[in-house]
Amino acid sequence: MNINKLDKEYLEIVNYILNNEEFLKLKKCEHHGISRFDHSLKVSYNAYKFAKKNNLDYKAVAVGGLLHDFFLDENVNLKDKFLSTFNHPLKAEANALEKFNVTSKEADIIRSHMFPINSIVPKYKESWLVSLYDKKVAFKEFSYKLGYKLRYASNLLFLLLLNVIK
Repeated sequence: MNINKLDKEYLEIVNYILNNEEFLKLKKCEHHGISRFDHSLKVSYNAYKFAKKNNLDYKAVAVGGLLHDFFLDENVNLKDKFLSTFNHPLKAEANALEKFNVTSKEADIIRSHMFPINSIVPKYKESWLVSLYDKKVAFKEFSYKLGYKLRYASNLLFLLLLNVIK
């Protein structure tokens, strides 16, 4: 995702994160075939646009979405990669609290984004939204390897889930 093509208000909300030295290290972390930085930016920006259009807390969505995978573990073996699926939200939340002093809503967005894979249920509509966008973006990233049929199915499922949130 090209940062220069993002809208000005979004960039004003998250610029302090995008220019943070620790956060920029995510550019070197592979995630679903792209960098964790790019994945997080896609989730954040797309969820932000939806939240803004639907009168949700788009600032919390922008920040929480951007920081939802803010962990720097080097998963060197398959076991660690598997375990990270379940424990990385808490690591990302701790990092976000330490480095960016996120709000309680932003922390919930980060902590609960892997529901239902982990057992932390989102408390806010904004948390549900980022969780859904994370799955949509990840599914889309994986689907480029599997073809258009999987992308079509994921978009259809995503639209159905978004209607549940409204």
